[in-house]
Amino acid sequence: MKRPKRFVSSRRAASRKFLALICALLVSSSVAWAGPPFQTDDPLPVDFRHFEFYTFGIASVVRTEIDTAAPAMEFNWGVVPNVQLHVVVPVAGVIPSGNPAYLPSSLGPNVFGLGDIETGVKYRFIQETKHRPMVGTFPMFEVPTGSAARGLGVGKGWAKLPVWVQKSFGPWTTYGGVGENINSSPLFRNYTFGGWLVQRDLGKKLTLGTEVFSHGRQGTGQFMRAATLIDAGGYYYFRNPGFQLLFCYGHSVAGQPETYAYLGLYWTWGGKAGKSAARGFANLLPHV
Repeated sequence: MKRPKRFVSSRRAASRKFLALICALLVSSSVAWAGPPFQTDDPLPVDFRHFEFYTFGIASVVRTEIDTAAPAMEFNWGVVPNVQLHVVVPVAGVIPSGNPAYLPSSLGPNVFGLGDIETGVKYRFIQETKHRPMVGTFPMFEVPTGSAARGLGVGKGWAKLPVWVQKSFGPWTTYGGVGENINSSPLFRNYTFGGWLVQRDLGKKLTLGTEVFSHGRQGTGQFMRAATLIDAGGYYYFRNPGFQLLFCYGHSVAGQPETYAYLGLYWTWGGKAGKSAARGFANLLPHV
């Protein structure tokens, strides 16, 4: 999908890849997507009459290119009890690595523009009890607003159909699940994805977690193979528990070499119906 571009050395390509990753994170004031900042999601919807807003940068790095969304914005609304509406609007980027070992796939211009817009509905259909985890689903539909010709979108609508499970034990929370990505474009294929995460609240200001996340072969290209990643990240709570810094970084341990990075800011607010929707320790604090 990339047009030929001038040759660059492998050393220069590596430097450019590193700098582009840092810029992608810093340009945002804070793909895909999942339970920010992790790739694994949870079944916990936004509380009824509450709202969430994220501004963030995200990057996925393989040997041929860096795919970014920076800046991007996510908005969630607890429209009725146990149900949230969801939308993500990203500025997408594709940055070919220029690595001669992967010609011609690693050649082409750097492109930026509107990416595919993500919409979804999260529904929790089993409540958590002392001995039972909560269970929910989070179907998403990707609107083909990004230019497929420039590599910023798939070109046709596609969907994610997951089921997620979560259980908390004091300061510990664990969640995960599995889903299927349904593609209608001939350049991409259906594939299974899933992951599991464990996180712990560390005092009143910090929650840290780690996840194992895996996805199947995503498309027909040589470098769209399956991968399993281990990521680590968390949340830092500012004085207002409804305002957080989110961060995550990880790399593949099996399958194609792949790096994931996320940096963002998060706000939550709403009426008196329900607790704060903030993740981690913020769930235990009164909403402000």
